Amino acid sequence: MANGLDPWATAARPASGVGVRDVTRDAGLRSYMLSVYNYMASGVLLTGIVAMLFARGGADSLAAQVFLNGGPLKWVVMLAPIGLVMWLSFGINRISEGTAKAIFWGYAALMGVSLSTILLVYTGASVAQTFFATAAAFASLSLWGYTTKKDLSAFGTFLIMGVIGIFVAMLINMFLKSSALDLVVSVLGVLLFAGLTAWNTQQIKSAYFAVQGTSMMGKTVIMGALQLYIDFINMFLFLLRFMGDRR
Repeated sequence: MANGLDPWATAARPASGVGVRDVTRDAGLRSYMLSVYNYMASGVLLTGIVAMLFARGGADSLAAQVFLNGGPLKWVVMLAPIGLVMWLSFGINRISEGTAKAIFWGYAALMGVSLSTILLVYTGASVAQTFFATAAAFASLSLWGYTTKKDLSAFGTFLIMGVIGIFVAMLINMFLKSSALDLVVSVLGVLLFAGLTAWNTQQIKSAYFAVQGTSMMGKTVIMGALQLYIDFINMFLFLLRFMGDRR
């Protein structure tokens, strides 16, 4: 699972009431959501570029040097994204919008370094196939979360607890090395982050009405982009676990 926490857990979150009002024709909301998606997609693109650069050269690549022979550097690269997410999540009300953007771009770049190893483990064709499958699923789920009249807020706690549960199961399976448990975790991981994609999209839409016209609006865009980025990357990684072809 990708390094990340739930940014919405520490940022100010409005009460959900998306099903009460018609927001589909709100030009301000469309512009706001477009900004969120643009930042999120740009972050994914940056991650992909950095991953390819670090994986170039196969066994002689920077990725191989860092993660196979890097010693403490490996742990710095793996843990630094968690630190950046915590900084952004807990400090969003104190930092400037420019700092929030810098943290987001730094997080996306570091995730590219961390994920560069998947290009050494899986074939390029299977990585590309999984990426496009994830992109199609993400777009559909996020669109549903944006347009549905159903209030999804009740599912949030269940989904987050489910993510914690599969993380614990992954740690346990590091010792058990059970292929059956690994498959179950992968399937549940895809389903949970699919649900989180729709839920977080609705939360981001609700947040717009609480921050529009305030100085928090730009920072809320970054927070929303970060959450959707985390949902996308984790859904991709869990899907790759059973769709990917190893080299």
